[in-house]
Amino acid sequence: MNISVVGLSHKTAPVEVREKLSIPETKIESAIAQLSAYPHVEEVAILSTCNRLEIYIVASETEPGIREVTQFLSELSKVPLVNLRPHLFMLLHEDAVMHLMRVAAGLDSLVLGEGQILAQVKQTHKLAQQYKGIGRILERLFKQALTAGKRVRTETSIGTGAVSISSAAAELAQMKGKNLTSSKIAILGAGKMSRLLVQHLLSKGASEIAIVNRSVRGAEELASQFKDAALHLYPLSEMMSVIAASDLVFTSTAATDPLLNKAKLAAVLGENQSLMLVDISVPRNVDADVNELPNVQCFNVDDLKAVVAQNHETRRKMAQEAELLLEEEVEAFNVWWRSLETVPTISCLRDKIESIREQELEKALSRLGSEFAEKHQEVIEALTRGIVNKILHDPMVQLRAQQDIELRRQAMQTLQTLFNLDVSKQYS
Repeated sequence: MNISVVGLSHKTAPVEVREKLSIPETKIESAIAQLSAYPHVEEVAILSTCNRLEIYIVASETEPGIREVTQFLSELSKVPLVNLRPHLFMLLHEDAVMHLMRVAAGLDSLVLGEGQILAQVKQTHKLAQQYKGIGRILERLFKQALTAGKRVRTETSIGTGAVSISSAAAELAQMKGKNLTSSKIAILGAGKMSRLLVQHLLSKGASEIAIVNRSVRGAEELASQFKDAALHLYPLSEMMSVIAASDLVFTSTAATDPLLNKAKLAAVLGENQSLMLVDISVPRNVDADVNELPNVQCFNVDDLKAVVAQNHETRRKMAQEAELLLEEEVEAFNVWWRSLETVPTISCLRDKIESIREQELEKALSRLGSEFAEKHQEVIEALTRGIVNKILHDPMVQLRAQQDIELRRQAMQTLQTLFNLDVSKQYS
């Protein structure tokens, strides 16, 4: 069994490619089912965010497993493999393990050290469990990655002052000339990204903020977290009139098709009315054709890179501390991974000794007579089990703990020879 990850991210693919490969949470179950049905995919977990889609698998054979995943991605995106491959990355075993650790720690994010990704990795783990995608290996890997992400945030300073995508969006608007204090601002969507956006806008002096959301209840829940701010709440049916009254619009919804385009905006904007749009959604909420309107500026998640670059150098030094912690977590996972090789030998040995114990116990009890046997069977049973466990304890501990691959394999071979164990027959 081999661990692999196949995917793409803000480092390998532009937003117009990433949005074609975004898998909304409502479709994760069917995607896991489709991937699990491939002959070489034994376990699978899917991490899908605005900046990445990564599919982690345990494959019975690595190359066929990776081919099956890339075929799935081509079918999902309706992009021919020849056009998709340049945007994909593929990492095997230890590189895949380290990659997930780095992702969970925020070291592979567009905004170095951002904290939201850890919750997204946790949700990936939860959904993979819920939809029966992961087994023992990915279960252990994701738990180790979550531990690594938490350690980096508590034992290093990389998260201190690290901006999120939402705060980078607010900074971008300022960089492009918007005065947040005097601007009339609209936010489409009321999810976590929007909540963070409101938080950062308020901290920068914004006071006129409208929230437009499909669910009024969702907008009310967001507003309840900012009771001192006079947020204006609107249903989606009033979206265009709210936009027409705004100077700056942020979009952050889960819509899979654009909510705004050139025609819709042209119909509500005045002849000389200017508007700035900052779209932090993937798939995009704003069609690229809005850039054809003379007084409209539109930015997307890929435009945030300039903002992020300003704060990157300080956090890059902090990231070096984090990498050392991650190496410890990778090694902890690899020690466990290597110990799996010993499981068939240990199980086979335990089964053989247990079989001998049961046979000898049965003989002894029959000789002692039924009255004595019934009265003392529990004590004798516990005695023989205790002896077996004590005899097996040291060999098993030493075998699992042996990190030298050759020495461990020699030890297993010796056990198999001395005890005449047929591991291949019993555990094939």
